[in-house]
Amino acid sequence: MDLEKSPPPQRNDPEGCLVVAIRIPVRIVVLVLVVPVRVVWDGLVVAGRFLNDAVFRPLGRALLWVGRAVFVWPFVGLWRYAVVPLGKALGWLGKVLVVVPCVWAYRYVLTPLGHAIAWVARGIGAGLEWVYGRLLTPLGHGVMWALRGIGAVLAAAGAGVYGVVAWLGRYLLVMPARGLYEWVLAPVGRAVAWCWNGVLWVLRMIVTGIGTALYWTARILLVLPALALWRYVLVPVGRVLAVIGREVGEALGHAWRVAGRISQAVGRFLGTLLRWIFVEPVRWAYRSVLTPVGHVVRDAVLRPAAEAARSAGRVARQTLDAARDSVRQARADFRRMLFGEPRKREAVARREPVGAETRTLGSSTTALTKD
Repeated sequence: MDLEKSPPPQRNDPEGCLVVAIRIPVRIVVLVLVVPVRVVWDGLVVAGRFLNDAVFRPLGRALLWVGRAVFVWPFVGLWRYAVVPLGKALGWLGKVLVVVPCVWAYRYVLTPLGHAIAWVARGIGAGLEWVYGRLLTPLGHGVMWALRGIGAVLAAAGAGVYGVVAWLGRYLLVMPARGLYEWVLAPVGRAVAWCWNGVLWVLRMIVTGIGTALYWTARILLVLPALALWRYVLVPVGRVLAVIGREVGEALGHAWRVAGRISQAVGRFLGTLLRWIFVEPVRWAYRSVLTPVGHVVRDAVLRPAAEAARSAGRVARQTLDAARDSVRQARADFRRMLFGEPRKREAVARREPVGAETRTLGSSTTALTKD
């Protein structure tokens, strides 16, 4: 509970007069505002616990039982006694109608057919390999040897023509193009690159100057005033508000704990008052009035009534037994009157001694010593 929590650790930092001046009024005001809230809160907690123990928990158990009876048990019974047997039956049918025929077809039809197809394919592959190794390979080698000979003849014929064409191309194309690049295009390109670098440098200087001017303008007009506002206005105000907020928070915690003590005392007072007003009179009435009256009623009324009831029960049982015996005797007399006396059974010699006679060492009833 909140009342059993340890108090927060005390701070060792020095406190100024502003903190002390703010703390006491804030704690008084917060205590006045928090005490009713804490009392109402504790009352709601007690009422909630009572409702939870007396209403919600039994209602939840009843709803849980009803939910199980309505939703869980029917589905469990349906699954256990309908779906599972039906699934087993369907599985057996699927095994008998699908799996077993498929396994038989795979084992006795597809497997031999596949082995035959594989044997034929291996024979065709062996034939193709023999054709490739014995016919196509030598034929290809002969064609390649003929092509190499034709290429050598053509190369020897075109070597002279290639030398003449190469000399003409060097002196008519390559050397004029190299002179044009070294003495015309390269100086013009360097001049254009130098002019472009100069234009870029001028543009860079212009942009740098404009950026520096804008930077200092924004710094003087925006940054420095905002920095001064933050440093000399917002930070002190924030510190004061932080002190006020911290003191208000500590005051709320302190007031909540004090209100808990007060609420506990009020609850104990109300409990004691309720006990002395209702519980103790009821207990005294039960102990001093109802218990002696109950003992008197038990001893004077209930026990004699119970004894009389037991006696009446015994008399009724004896009467019923006598009536039952009379009916049985009358039925036996009526049967004897109609059918006569029943024949008595003839006595049969028994091997065991009859009456008080017992076996002794001098007498025996075995087959060898029987008289």
